Amino acid sequence: MRPTPHKALATSALAVTAMAAVLLSVTPAAATPSTAPAAAACTPSQVITNGGFESGTSPWTQSKTGVITDRAGQTAHGGTSFAWLDGVGSTHTDSLTQSVTIPSGCSTATLSFWLHVDTAETTSSTAYDKLTAKIGSTTLATYSNLDKNTGYVQKSFDVSAFAGQTVSVAFTGTEDSSLQTSFVVDDVSLDTSGGTAPPADSTRTPAAPAYTVSLSSNSSGTVWTGHESATFTNASATALSEVYLRLWDNYHGTCSAPPITVSNVTGGTAGALSVACTALKIDLPTPLAQGQSATIGFDLGITVPSGADRFGHDGAFNFIGNALPVLAVKDGAGWHLDPYTNNGESFDSLAADFKVTLDHPTTLLVPATGSSVETPGSSGRTITTATASKVRDFAWAAGPFSKISGTSPAGTSVNVYSVSGISSSDAQSMLSTAKSAVDTHASRFGAYPYGELDAVIDNNFWFGGMEYPGFVLDLVSTTALTHEIGHQWWYGIVGDDEYNSPWLDEAFTDYATDLAQNKTGTNCWNSVSWASSAEKITNSMAYWDAHSSRYSTVVYGYGKCALHDLRRVLGDSAMTQLLKSYAAAHWYGVSTTAEFKAAAQAATTTDLTSFWTQHRIEG
Repeated sequence: MRPTPHKALATSALAVTAMAAVLLSVTPAAATPSTAPAAAACTPSQVITNGGFESGTSPWTQSKTGVITDRAGQTAHGGTSFAWLDGVGSTHTDSLTQSVTIPSGCSTATLSFWLHVDTAETTSSTAYDKLTAKIGSTTLATYSNLDKNTGYVQKSFDVSAFAGQTVSVAFTGTEDSSLQTSFVVDDVSLDTSGGTAPPADSTRTPAAPAYTVSLSSNSSGTVWTGHESATFTNASATALSEVYLRLWDNYHGTCSAPPITVSNVTGGTAGALSVACTALKIDLPTPLAQGQSATIGFDLGITVPSGADRFGHDGAFNFIGNALPVLAVKDGAGWHLDPYTNNGESFDSLAADFKVTLDHPTTLLVPATGSSVETPGSSGRTITTATASKVRDFAWAAGPFSKISGTSPAGTSVNVYSVSGISSSDAQSMLSTAKSAVDTHASRFGAYPYGELDAVIDNNFWFGGMEYPGFVLDLVSTTALTHEIGHQWWYGIVGDDEYNSPWLDEAFTDYATDLAQNKTGTNCWNSVSWASSAEKITNSMAYWDAHSSRYSTVVYGYGKCALHDLRRVLGDSAMTQLLKSYAAAHWYGVSTTAEFKAAAQAATTTDLTSFWTQHRIEG
């Protein structure tokens, strides 16, 4: 995904969700536990109880009756109840606390909550009224009347340092003598995952997933129901006793009203949802030995929320990315169950085969990942069957799009689907850009393997563009579309853990975009200015979500500059050969920073140790 300056958005919950990652104005203090947690196995869980305040007040302790409320004057982020601190307009303090135990052995623990700040203060410089969020004795952040907003914003903090401890989660709001400020908190969660006891080997599993999906839509394409099955093989020497499904788009709703629902599971026993309801554990009937395969199945429901987002609808036009549940990955670090990030991507999946049948009104065009065939359905309906091989995800759209098509000089079929309001000249420009970009990237990194490429164009997207295999969402932008098509190689074909190593797809894709546009990045490293000693190109999204204003500058900008610098060290031809060979060696596989550094070192007699240090590329 290519970030762009955010446009003014409507104050819907989804619009606020889209802005959440970039509105975090306070850097959390370092969380330091009083004692080191003991190593132990970690069962992913959500340890806050009644985080949406829909079940009365227990086990929260409120400073006065009515902090947890559903009274008029404020609204909930989800459901009907919320916590309303202050809002009195005179000297006042409200507090809300809950004691929680963070399990030992969990390498990831993330405290999140949604915050709306409503104030009568008119100052733009003085923090008169304040809300402090704490865990134990550690202050995570302080907000004030200066953080006022028109809707809810999500705040997230890494609290993994408190694993193995029982601590209080506390919110304290204070007002001065005049002019009210209301701090409204809702949907508090503390998700834990990861483990300290790795499996016997680092093989990524479950391997060779194959998904078969059959869904039918309502008349507008906003609701889809049907069935999905997933067949997979345990590639690890360690027996596989469970799998996890990632229900990524539950981020866009609430646990009490999730937009993605899974029911009637066969081939295993469904456990509790975790990681803010984006992960579903399924226990297998018997442990799966190395080389053995199994199939799970389930009924699936998808409700597309309002908003021009990678999962959302812009009027009559539906964009359905990350909606199909996919299998999480387990390796030497355990299960990868990272939280959703709206600032970038969290998606970590192995190359898989998809066969997806979509039954929809004939009035809706349905571009999708893979190659599609349309056949008549029941009266007034069409069945679009899309098949895709060796892709990491599946996305589609549905709406009364305008469609134009063409073929690139190298033979790739390209389709551009435009929402209303996109001019025919802009659509033609995007078609020309797509045909040129797919061939240019293919000439550098290897032939495009997915048959056709669909680009869905909407200028209301709050982001520049979003990539899926064989399918991209984009504004009318030559640079953004060239970038998203570059992702077909750097994320799509050469995979990576997008949450923990975002530079491996974003920096590489921005570098590829520069090359496609004949930009050499001359002297771009000379303008680098680090914000702190902790800032590195190779930081994870956990870091960038807490420092969101620096994400694009460092990962995209400094990242591609580092690759331009590496090209100057190696020489143009050596760098060209390095990337083409590296892509071939990791075709449909997974790249790591360590593997790329080793490949780069093997391409030159120059010791690159100081290069990696200077460019803050670690791993």
